[in-house]
Amino acid sequence: MLDFIREFGIILLVCKSLGILSKRFGAPQVVGEIIGGLLLGPCFLNLMKSEDTISLFAEIGVLLMMFSTGLGTDLKQLVKTGKTAFMMALVGVLVPLLGGTLLYSCCFGFHAPGSSGFYSALFIGTIMTATSVSITVATLQELGKINTTLGTTIVSAAIIDDVIGMIVLTCVIGAASGDNGSLGLIFTKTTMFFVFAFVLGYLINRIMKWLDKKYPHTQRIPIFSLALCFLMAYIAEEYFGIADITGAYIMGVALASVDDAPYIEKKIDTSAYMIFAPIFFANIGLQTNLKGMTKDMILFSLFFVIVALFCKVIGCGLVAKLAGFNTSDSLKAGVGMMTRGEVALIVSQKGLAIHLIDSSYFSAVILLIILSSIATPLLLKWMYKDNSKKVSKL
Repeated sequence: MLDFIREFGIILLVCKSLGILSKRFGAPQVVGEIIGGLLLGPCFLNLMKSEDTISLFAEIGVLLMMFSTGLGTDLKQLVKTGKTAFMMALVGVLVPLLGGTLLYSCCFGFHAPGSSGFYSALFIGTIMTATSVSITVATLQELGKINTTLGTTIVSAAIIDDVIGMIVLTCVIGAASGDNGSLGLIFTKTTMFFVFAFVLGYLINRIMKWLDKKYPHTQRIPIFSLALCFLMAYIAEEYFGIADITGAYIMGVALASVDDAPYIEKKIDTSAYMIFAPIFFANIGLQTNLKGMTKDMILFSLFFVIVALFCKVIGCGLVAKLAGFNTSDSLKAGVGMMTRGEVALIVSQKGLAIHLIDSSYFSAVILLIILSSIATPLLLKWMYKDNSKKVSKL
């Protein structure tokens, strides 16, 4: 316990300091916090590792960020951007899926459909489909753009992307193992979840509005809301196979129309961005170990990262452009969707468990997570800054 307390203090001190320093140099704080994790982890100083307790705090951090994002969601904008978000998510899954499959085939040879090599190629594409919205959310919040039409579209698309990505994962694993019945099950469970979430969200919204009128602006409101966030996250993953962050976000959306939603969001943000969020971003760096990579794997990893990033930017950006966004906002949408995180690792572990890939491919996934986690906030900051300069000149 004492070791954890020491490490917890070091992580907060180093990562928050680097986050502040990063902001002073014009970059988002999350970049400094991720670099702090890299410095403390096995890549450089090797002072500490990503242990179970730190990973648990990191998981709480991402749930709180997604819950806070849901609370700040404009429901009218969410409905308005729903169709665009769905199409962006769909194309944002299909393009990387094809890109990853072709990359593996070009590097290691084309295989006949139905062969183990074919499913390995398909699984590399499946890894690329994953989107991690957490870093984009934190960056957009820092820039004050999270509640814009574009911000809402990106967050909604990333949530839908996760659901579609899990369906693709289930299909590929089911086909590779010969279990085609799992496809129908995942569609059924996904449909049931959203029906369940809609009904429960409506009921909780009514109850919390009544409670908020009876006890306005009191501590019990954010406490009950936080409890509902965690319970919904648990139910989503445990009973429906949907990512826990989706459950947390949906509960935030359900409470977004409560009068005290800004008050709840303020209380949640205090805990999230003081303690849990820095641990989440630091943990990305702590999980990274790129030592022992061969030349061939380094080369494949570089191509893997390039293809994964450009496929998201091109696929999602194109849909945004067709939906009526200007070129600048379309590029922002593509960049906002290119981050990868824990979902990519989870997908990789599934493939490893059924021998579709071996552990050497984890280095490519880790490199993708690190580079996308650092590049995305930097690019978004630069793009919004560049856009504001153009506006000011007019």
